[in-house]
Amino acid sequence: MDRRTFVKGGCIGSATLLMQGLDPAMRADVTPPAAPPIELHGLPDYKASPLGMPGLFPGRVIELRDPNAIVRNRVSQPIVRHMLEHAMKELTGEKSAPGAWAKFVEPHDIVGIKINPSGAPACCSSPEILREIIGSVQSVGVPARNILVYDRYSYEMDIGSYQALLPPGVRIFGIQEAFAGGAGYEPNVYCDANFFGEWETRSYMASIVAHEVTKIINVPTMKDHSASGVTGALKNLAYGTFNNVARTHRAPYSFTTPLIGLMCTVEPLRSKAVLHIMDGMRQVWHGGPLTQVQDFIDQPGILLVATDPVALDTIELEAIETKRRERGAPSLWQHDPNSITTNSDDFYRDAAKNLFFRQPGHVAAAGKLGLGVADLKQIDHRTLSA
Repeated sequence: MDRRTFVKGGCIGSATLLMQGLDPAMRADVTPPAAPPIELHGLPDYKASPLGMPGLFPGRVIELRDPNAIVRNRVSQPIVRHMLEHAMKELTGEKSAPGAWAKFVEPHDIVGIKINPSGAPACCSSPEILREIIGSVQSVGVPARNILVYDRYSYEMDIGSYQALLPPGVRIFGIQEAFAGGAGYEPNVYCDANFFGEWETRSYMASIVAHEVTKIINVPTMKDHSASGVTGALKNLAYGTFNNVARTHRAPYSFTTPLIGLMCTVEPLRSKAVLHIMDGMRQVWHGGPLTQVQDFIDQPGILLVATDPVALDTIELEAIETKRRERGAPSLWQHDPNSITTNSDDFYRDAAKNLFFRQPGHVAAAGKLGLGVADLKQIDHRTLSA
C-alpha cells in the first residue's frame, strides 16, 4: 500500500506526555492521547498473493496440547514432530504432511522463518520446533541454503544460541545489531507517524522481507506484553519486520493499537506471511516480553497453527486472559491508573502492576483491516488430542 493515511486524530505534545508519565496520580483523570495520522508506504505495484494474510484458511485455528511435549523445561523433538504433522494435516485437509506443506511453499521459494528470540533463554521460539519446520520445508524440495531464520536483533538470537542449535546450511540472520543503525532496511517501504514528538517518525521494513524471501513462516511465542497486551503472530511480524518501533509506547501510553495491524497490511509483508505456527510450549502470562521470572511462565505444551494471524492471536489472548484470571492477576484490558508503575522491578515482581495501559485491542483492530477473524464465535477453533 502506498502513501495512504489510515488513522486520523490529534496527538498531544511530547512534553505533556512526559510529565504525565512521571506520576501515576497525575494520570488518574487524564484522557489517553488520540492516535496520530499514520502513512503506509509499500512496494509500488506489488502484486498481492492469495496466500497472504488471512491466507488460505481464514478463521481456522488448530490447537494441539500435550503435557509431555515439555517436561522440566525440555521440549521433546519426537512429540512436537507428531504435533506439527497432525496440525498441518488438520489445517489443510491433506492426508500427508508434505502435501500440507506444499500448499504454502515450493522448491524455488526463499523461505524466511520469522522467530521470536525476545525473552531468551526463558521463553523464545523453541529450536526443536524450528528444526521440525526446517525439515518440513526441505521435504517439499527447498534446499537448506534457501531457508533463512531471522529476527530483528542479532544479539537476541545469540542469546538463544540458534546458530548452534539449528541444522547446518540454514542461514541465521539478525537484521541489525542492538538499537543502532539503519542498514538492513528498505528506505522506500515504511510507516510514518509522529507519536510522542520523536525525532525519527518513520519505521522501515527489513530489506530481506521486502526483496529476498518469497515466503514467510511466522513462529511467535505465547506471552503477554506490557504495551500491546500480547505478543502474538501479528506483533511478531510487525515489530520484528520494521525498525524504530519502541517509539510507539511511552509510559503509560501505547500506540501498538493501531500500528501493529497497519504494519501487517504493508506489501510485501502481507502477501509473504503465509503460515503462522505459535510456540506455546511455554506460556508467559505476566512480565512479557522479556521476563525471566519462572513464576510467570507455565509449560502447557501447546502448539497452534493457522494462516489467519488475527484468529490465532484471538485464541492466544483468551488463553492468557484465562491464565491471569486463574492466578488472580488483573485483566489485560484493565486501565486502572493505580496499576501503573514507573519501577520496572515492581512490574517484574507483581502481576498486579504494569508499565503501560495495555492495548490487546490491536488484535480486533487488525481484524477490521481485513487481516483475519477476531470474533470468537466465528473462529473455527479445533482443539485436538496429540
